[in-house]
Amino acid sequence: MKSLSIAATGMLAQQRNVEVISNNIANLNTIGYKRQRAEFQDLLYQTLERAGAISSATGTVVPNGVQIGAGVKTGSVYRIAEQGNVTSTGNDLDLAISGRGLFQVLLPDGTEAYTRAGNFSISADGRIVNQDGYEIAPGISAPEDAVDISISEDGVIEARIAGEQELRQLGQLELATFFNESGLEAIGGNLLLETAASGDPVIGNPGEPGFGKILQGFIETSNVDPVQEITTLIAAQRAYEMNARVIETSDEMLATNANMRR
Repeated sequence: MKSLSIAATGMLAQQRNVEVISNNIANLNTIGYKRQRAEFQDLLYQTLERAGAISSATGTVVPNGVQIGAGVKTGSVYRIAEQGNVTSTGNDLDLAISGRGLFQVLLPDGTEAYTRAGNFSISADGRIVNQDGYEIAPGISAPEDAVDISISEDGVIEARIAGEQELRQLGQLELATFFNESGLEAIGGNLLLETAASGDPVIGNPGEPGFGKILQGFIETSNVDPVQEITTLIAAQRAYEMNARVIETSDEMLATNANMRR
C-alpha cells in the first residue's frame, strides 16, 4: 500500500520541522539570531489516467485524470532576517544594527564571515574583536591610553585619549549586505559565510542608502517569537500524529486482507 510510504514521508518531514523549531527555541536568547522556517514540497506523482486523454471514439477527453502523490519532502529551511528587538546594555562595545547590514568578521584563515551579533570586546593589542577573539573588519585598533571609545550612528569610531581634549578618530566601521541574505551559510558562533546563493557582499558605511545605523550601547536580541514557535510546534506534533494514524489505518487494512478467507 502506497499510503504506508506516503505517511512515512509525512512523519519524516514533520520530524525535520520539529528540529527547526527546537533550534529556534534553543536560540531564544542568542544575540543576533534569526529564526528559521521549514518549507515543504510535494514529491513526484504517479499518473494512473492522464487528464486530457481521449476517452471515446467521438473525441471526448478525460477532464481531470488520476494522479497519486508520493508524499512530501523538506524543500528548504529559510532564514527570516527581520529585525530583532534592541536592548540597552550600557557597554560601549555592544553595537546593534538598526536596519539592514552585517558586521564583517576576519577568520583566522583570512576569510571573511558575517554576523548580526555586536557584543564586541577589546583584545590585548587594542583591536575590536568578537567573543571568539576574531577581529572585526576593517581592523581598527585603539591606543593604550584611550579612556573610552565612541561610535557614531554612521560608524565613525573615535577615542578619548588621556590628556587630550579633542576626540581622536580611529577609523570607519563598515557593513555588508547581500541580495539574498537567507542564502548565507551558518557555521555556528553567530557567523555566516558567503555562498553562490547569497551573491557577493555589498560593502558600505552605516547610514548610507540601503544600510542600517549603528546603535552604541545596545544589542539586537533574537527575533524568535516564543508564542509563535510553540503554536507551530503544536501544529507539527498534530501533523505527525495524523501521519502516524494513517500508518496504523493502512496496517489494519493489510491485516484485514491477510485474514480474509475464501
